Amino acid sequence: MSFLTSFLEFRDKMSSISALRNIGISAHIDSGKTTLSERILYYSGRIHRMSETHGGGGATMDHMELEQERGITITSAATSVNWKEYSINLIDTPGHVDFTVEVERSLRVLDGAVLVLCSVAGVQTQSITIDRQMKRYQVPRLAMINKMDRTGADPFRVVRQLREKLDCAALMMQLPIGKEIHFEGVVDLITGKAIYFDGKQGEILREEPVPAKMLEEYKHARQEMLETLSMFSDELMEILLCEQEPPEELVHHVIREAVWSRQLTPVYLGTAYKNKGVQPLLDAICRYLPSPEDADNFALKYGEEGNSEEKLKLESDPDKPAVAMAFKIVEDPFGTMTFMRIYQGTLEKGNFYYNQRSGEKERIGRILRIHADKREDINKAEAGDIVAVIGINCASGDTYASEPKFCTLESMYVPEPVIQIAIRSRQTKDADRLAKALYRFRREDPTLTVSTDTESGETLLAGMGELHLDIYIERIRREYKVEVETGAPKVNYREAPTVPVNYVIRHKKQSGGAGQFAHIAGTMSPIPEEEETSETFIFEEKIVGGAVPQQYVPAVEKGLRASLEKGPVAGFPIVNLRVLLNDGSFHPVDSSDMAFRIAAQTLVREEFPKMKPVILEPVMKIEIECPDNFQGTVVGDVNSKRGLITVTETNGPVTRIEGEIPLAETFGYATNLRSMTQGQGTFSMEFLKYKRVPAALQEEIIRSRKSTK
Repeated sequence: MSFLTSFLEFRDKMSSISALRNIGISAHIDSGKTTLSERILYYSGRIHRMSETHGGGGATMDHMELEQERGITITSAATSVNWKEYSINLIDTPGHVDFTVEVERSLRVLDGAVLVLCSVAGVQTQSITIDRQMKRYQVPRLAMINKMDRTGADPFRVVRQLREKLDCAALMMQLPIGKEIHFEGVVDLITGKAIYFDGKQGEILREEPVPAKMLEEYKHARQEMLETLSMFSDELMEILLCEQEPPEELVHHVIREAVWSRQLTPVYLGTAYKNKGVQPLLDAICRYLPSPEDADNFALKYGEEGNSEEKLKLESDPDKPAVAMAFKIVEDPFGTMTFMRIYQGTLEKGNFYYNQRSGEKERIGRILRIHADKREDINKAEAGDIVAVIGINCASGDTYASEPKFCTLESMYVPEPVIQIAIRSRQTKDADRLAKALYRFRREDPTLTVSTDTESGETLLAGMGELHLDIYIERIRREYKVEVETGAPKVNYREAPTVPVNYVIRHKKQSGGAGQFAHIAGTMSPIPEEEETSETFIFEEKIVGGAVPQQYVPAVEKGLRASLEKGPVAGFPIVNLRVLLNDGSFHPVDSSDMAFRIAAQTLVREEFPKMKPVILEPVMKIEIECPDNFQGTVVGDVNSKRGLITVTETNGPVTRIEGEIPLAETFGYATNLRSMTQGQGTFSMEFLKYKRVPAALQEEIIRSRKSTK
């Protein structure tokens, strides 16, 4: 009997996990993802009144005052809803590229996602970035073409863009009934039913036969859908070859398998603002996206000397050793709140768990289930859950486990900041509060960095863009009541070598007593562009015959790395440098780690300028939308800013312009674009690459740097 009881308990646990979905909603800015989240909350019964991002008090998921004022999402917000017999942990992420780390860390811990696209704008710059992030973390997804009621809506063009620009097998699961302002509902290609959304809030689903005028279009689209799906199933292909009607459950099964293997992106249609198309999307989320037990999650086992390459498959079993990832940290009036995704085992309030990076044993004081800015205390959370905990001190990306040195999860990708400003409090008495604010925000946001200029003593704040820094400055003013002054934005330039040099550096110092001696020789060279590597500095050692003892080699590398932070040409960080150490000598008494470190620093200071270094600047990918009668003015302005236009595309009265533009030329661009287009132009930017600055500009940058020293 006890065996039967335990078996039934285990089965119930597993069935509850199989009915759980951890999903994120991601999109280019202003595609309607927060409005979609609001509808999901309403139809699932989580809220009883829908609000809007613009007006109406702000959306539920945009709970921060700044988000409601600006009508944009700044931080990812989590909530839990129930839809039919399923539980859904939902994360609404920002669309603006300046807050891309919010999307990055959310996708790292999710099992599935919904990519929202505008029916008019289609696949935009940030859509491509999100696609890259989804592929990085191997997240299965559905797509929703939103704003089907807008003038110029064309879902078929958007599907073509998905296939061409994102290289994904996008497949329409519905046909639109009506067009633009006459959009009434959708035809389900699997069931062959026309679905209309009645009631004041679109809460009543009415199913009708396919409209007579759409029968031929429906038959053609359904056949095309089945033929595409047959590429993923021999059984389905055999049924179609026999000209038989496939069972509905088989079609669902094939779609589910293809989505899980990330070979297929089913596409749904709707207009969240007009309350149409949301419920079928919720059904698809539950039917096609994987549960935590269906997703493959791996960690790296701990070896004798830290992480090993051996993988450990994590199972969504609440009774196994606990493994969880801290993916977001938020300072709360009641303490530091850490968002965690539990991959295996159970977290219980009051129990101790081990930080796998630091080895610290920490106690979880509270476990909270989050709904936007509201929270609910719970005693435990099991595998598959996304919760917040209070009582631990960690960094984003840390792994926690119930056993010491058990395993570590692969951390998230954090992009480098590209812009920085000097910041200080207006009144000296506020300096401490400013320091607390910067410490907090740096912990919360890994893309925000704080440093001190060694020469001027200024505090430097670096981030992903002007909006990113503006938001944090405003939060400092509002949340910490500190009036701050900021310097003009500065671009994070880089110094890079262009030619190799051979070097011989001899460091010798004698001043009575023990002296210093170090002798190193080798080659410094640029890292070629064709050598695809994310490393900006490569150190190689090929010492023969013990000319330099192995014990001093790490000191050489340490000295080199310390020198890379400030290059000798203009004081910018050095990148794309390879250093080979292959000869040298030492003194049995006078040689030391310090001597070899100083020799390495001397090498960079004296020999790097001989490599004909150039200055690199960050170049942004820019996407502009404006009325077509302003196209010439906007394109001319981009060209005048050393920009390069790559795509111009006109959809009805709106022109979309894509191009590349140096970051240094974009400060204040939002104001310029508004004045050029009578307030009708919008744009978005994201970091693209570092590129060599023109020679004349390089001289000007070096002169200005020297004049400020």
